[in-house]
Amino acid sequence: MIETESRAVAGAPARLDARLDTLDLLEAEGIHIIREVVAEFERPVLLFSGGKDSVVVLHLAAKAFRPGRVPFPVLHVDTGHNFPEVIAFRDETVARLGIRLEVASVQDYVDDGRLQERADGTRNPLQTLPLLDAIAAGRHDAVFGGARRDEDKARAKERIISLRDEFGQWDPRNQRPELWSLYNGRHTPGQHVRAFPISNWTELDVWRYIEREGIELPPLYYAHEREVFRRDGMWRAVGEVSQPAPHEPVERRVVRYRTVGDMSCTGAVESDASDVAAVVREVARTTVTERGATRADDRLSEAAMEDRKKDGYF
Repeated sequence: MIETESRAVAGAPARLDARLDTLDLLEAEGIHIIREVVAEFERPVLLFSGGKDSVVVLHLAAKAFRPGRVPFPVLHVDTGHNFPEVIAFRDETVARLGIRLEVASVQDYVDDGRLQERADGTRNPLQTLPLLDAIAAGRHDAVFGGARRDEDKARAKERIISLRDEFGQWDPRNQRPELWSLYNGRHTPGQHVRAFPISNWTELDVWRYIEREGIELPPLYYAHEREVFRRDGMWRAVGEVSQPAPHEPVERRVVRYRTVGDMSCTGAVESDASDVAAVVREVARTTVTERGATRADDRLSEAAMEDRKKDGYF
């Protein structure tokens, strides 16, 4: 909330001092980035999975262009292993806002042989090719994402406006300076940029903003009872694409999800945080990022995220 205070100084007129809190500053930065990208690029698109970070970016975009509509479509790379609750939320959100939804289906690529199923069953690493094809097909020269620097050390290297070459690849050694919040979007035909309006936010900032703005999220983010089994130190949901091995007993636990990626590689955490205020308190106490705590695909190697980003992953 913006606070103002009028202070009288002897021999001088009263002066109005405006103080912005952290969320005001982060919101202003995010809206500024979104408007700059829309002004500079011809065909931007927003990666929208229905997860909390992409929901916040979409909320910022709606604020940036209110009372008009968001002037670009949203793109979801659908692995086919998504939580049904998240897909339902995605569809409800784009219908409510009147935004065009583009979907790149990993299942289509598996069906026609362009991609092969992985031995571990997860499809999260398979998203890169459908994403790059969708960017090329839509001629998108700027792609908004909800990545944050505090999630992963590879994402911490990323600039707010980050160049991708003609093959959609990222070179972490070729980063542009962004002094004084000046963003360089220069690119040649075939290249595009990734834009991260909430790059400087933390997980706690995101949840405090969700609480302040009354933003709706998929119910998975809040504590609920679910059938789960233990694998790799995480609680996995029982589902069509996530089945326990014979030595992994199924239990009913009260859990919630800190991130809602591919169902076959995303774990839940035990929690009694059933509303946003309780989640804010819980996140304030945690010492592990949501990806570090609940994403098995990031544990494939020490540089798993960076390797995928170099190939074009978001």
